[in-house]
Amino acid sequence: MSANPYDVVMYPLSSEKSLRMMEAHNKLIFVVKLTSNKHDIKDAIQTMFKAKVTCVHTKITPRGDKHAIVTFAKDSPAIDIATNLGLM
Repeated sequence: MSANPYDVVMYPLSSEKSLRMMEAHNKLIFVVKLTSNKHDIKDAIQTMFKAKVTCVHTKITPRGDKHAIVTFAKDSPAIDIATNLGLM
């Protein structure tokens, strides 16, 4: 993993779909570096937000961005993290 988690995670994605996923499934979407893998992303999110991550899915968009769909544990509500980030 990179020494700095801010080198892996660039910013959270705020869209209608991401807000629905946050409310219904306790997930947040982040735009991450193209070279990062799932383990790096999981470690970076857990370090940055002090929250338990259960699963990370990644996809590369047609624009060339890499999105990480992060599922949080039940004791780490995604709404609280989104509020701290200023998404809500």
